[in-house]
Amino acid sequence: MHVLVLVLCLVGLIPAAHMERKSRKAARGALMEASVVQTRRARVFGRMSNSTAGIAYYVALGVASFFLTSPAVWPAACIAAVAAALLSAYLAYSLAFVTRMPCAYCWTGHLINWALLAAVLAAHGAPA
Repeated sequence: MHVLVLVLCLVGLIPAAHMERKSRKAARGALMEASVVQTRRARVFGRMSNSTAGIAYYVALGVASFFLTSPAVWPAACIAAVAAALLSAYLAYSLAFVTRMPCAYCWTGHLINWALLAAVLAAHGAPA
């Protein structure tokens, strides 16, 4: 499971980094098209962009993937994965029914977050 979690984290960094670049471009006023990064839902954590939080999550969970069999690490990884999956559910709902804006990078990140939750949960029963 460690390899699967690590690969998903590495893949998750791609849309997160893309959206972070887009968010910074929007902050400079250099974004030429309408984007979800310009909505208030792009900053669920106040001033920090969702993409910044995503980058931190993928890096931390990627590191934690090496220690998922540890009784101290798995619960923390599980809590983080549940929180990320719930946030993705909220943002996916918002994307589909509130902002109604297309964002393939957003959907990719949501799918990765849900897959990470499944992988972290499965790691609990995986042999060491």
